[in-house]
Amino acid sequence: MLIKSAAGHEADIAALEALVARPGVATQTRQRIEAEVRRVRAGDKAERDAAYDIEFHFGQSQNWATIHDLRVEHRGFAAQIDHLIINRLGEVWVCESKHFAEGVSVNEHGEWSRWWQGRSEGIPSPVEQNHRHVVLLGRVLDDGQVRLPRRLGLVAMRPDLRSLVLVSNGARIGRPKRAVPGLDEVLKVEQLKTRLLDAFDAVPAWKLSRVIGKEGLEAFARDLAVLHRPAAVDWGARFGIAAGPPAARPDIEVASDAAPVPAGALSPQRRGSGHRCASCGEAVSFAVVKFCWNNPKRFGGSVYCMDCQPRFR
Repeated sequence: MLIKSAAGHEADIAALEALVARPGVATQTRQRIEAEVRRVRAGDKAERDAAYDIEFHFGQSQNWATIHDLRVEHRGFAAQIDHLIINRLGEVWVCESKHFAEGVSVNEHGEWSRWWQGRSEGIPSPVEQNHRHVVLLGRVLDDGQVRLPRRLGLVAMRPDLRSLVLVSNGARIGRPKRAVPGLDEVLKVEQLKTRLLDAFDAVPAWKLSRVIGKEGLEAFARDLAVLHRPAAVDWGARFGIAAGPPAARPDIEVASDAAPVPAGALSPQRRGSGHRCASCGEAVSFAVVKFCWNNPKRFGGSVYCMDCQPRFR
């Protein structure tokens, strides 16, 4: 079941292109901005392609819940998670999407390089990046910011967090001959279904008798979606250009046929929703977020402040 769709990067791309079009921008700065536009577009394509495959195989099943583009914050740290795939066994697959137009390679020390315009350049390890996402999400669960799912509706359980790095199907992946820890987590998007179903088939029979109920799976996934804190980037400041209004990412999008947010899904431990009106950009409370999500047909899965809501009668 689809719980949250990706917001996309259109606002970021538009803000960057507006900077490129500004008169008086230095040539070197303009080139850096254009490179950033290419990077954002490539990342957006990788996320959309992976989301399509995930939804094709798992989005219609009541035994799986999917979340895309989830940004969580915890004690001064943040993780931008591209995809979460959750099943009734309590397995949470944390997926990072990567697009490498000309391919990527990893040496025996676990050091990553990508190919760009026929040349190799070092890049941070996506495996280590995603491991940090897993750690942060684990801290969120351990701090009680999300109600843990219950087996058979009775016994609370801590989900099993697993990491995967999804590489676009057209990219080549150069792997070392010697085994490198974590490299088995890297696969092409087209291999995702097989990896997840093989892992499911390997589960001992006794574990299948202790699965989470479908309602419990949905409630847990929606609690996770409520954690989303959309980021706002001041691209002008990042490139040393006169300050302008930050490009706010669109708010959370929920499937239009989604069920109402379960009572208690908004934990009292959290203060301030972190969401803004999709129309005017004003900050909104958890009560407003919950009201909009409980009326998906009226608001289309987006969040609107009380002043803008009358436009959607």
